[in-house]
Amino acid sequence: MLYYLFNWLNKEFHVPGAGLFQFLTFRIAMSVILSLVIATVYGKRIILFLKKKQIGESVRDLGLEGEAQKKGTPTMGGIIILLSILIPTLLFANLDKVYIRLMVLCTVWLGIIGFLDDLFKIRARKAAQEKGVTYKKKDSDGLAGVTKIIGQIGLSFIIGVTLYFSNAVTVERELITTQHAQLQKGERLAKDTNIVYRKLNGIDKKFIKVKTQSTTIPFFKNHEFNYSRLLSWIGPGAEKFTWIVYIIIVMFIVTAVSNGANLTDGLDGLAAGVSAIIGAGIGVFVYVSGNYIFSDYFDVMYIPNLGELSIFVGAFV
Repeated sequence: MLYYLFNWLNKEFHVPGAGLFQFLTFRIAMSVILSLVIATVYGKRIILFLKKKQIGESVRDLGLEGEAQKKGTPTMGGIIILLSILIPTLLFANLDKVYIRLMVLCTVWLGIIGFLDDLFKIRARKAAQEKGVTYKKKDSDGLAGVTKIIGQIGLSFIIGVTLYFSNAVTVERELITTQHAQLQKGERLAKDTNIVYRKLNGIDKKFIKVKTQSTTIPFFKNHEFNYSRLLSWIGPGAEKFTWIVYIIIVMFIVTAVSNGANLTDGLDGLAAGVSAIIGAGIGVFVYVSGNYIFSDYFDVMYIPNLGELSIFVGAFV
């Protein structure tokens, strides 16, 4: 939102310094700083509030060493993470970009699932206290596992369909001549695409936006894997059904990563450190792939507007 405000001030009134918001690196830095302030300053207040309300974690007796250390940890501490990610993203990112919208949707959607899971656990504990019995944590106290999986699959389906069919999700391919681009099997020109002229390493080149079924994977030819290859055994014309394979793979990745984070969290919050390391790595790839100079230098797929996602990743880390 500040992105739009300062761009308007710069355009209409030429306010000194307002033009800084046009630079992605500045907005990434501001996102990181604001996220840190929210997590450290207001996060502590939220934790104290949750402890005051006796909203703490109950630990199942599994006979594991150190499991009692997690007892009393605020159950809804995820609110701090959500606020630290969403507020900087909404303030500094360009919300018109499809990648930002998808990540905000993911954060809110999965945040609601986690919130409901914790809420049901709190209600189960309070019900036990009202009956005067000692509360013992059970799997059935939170949101049902099937409900969680349905929620994750529903979200991943929306993401898969958007990434595959949205005309805002494209990559750039170099034009060899004015009529022919370096298109791979199954690729097609994006709707209303125009030729983009850029100078790379002192050489004038022409690019055009295309819809692709490929993703960047090391150790493959040109560092790209075309999902249509998974259907090549069926026969000619099978690539038109690649969207089915693509969406299924996206659904698997989103669901697996979501549940993997829960498993990694363990007894002492290991997910926080692991997620920060992974997020930092993803942030580098996002920034490089969203910058046509770096993507050309490192020979990776250039995805227009992807660099905006670095603001979200900065807040996440």
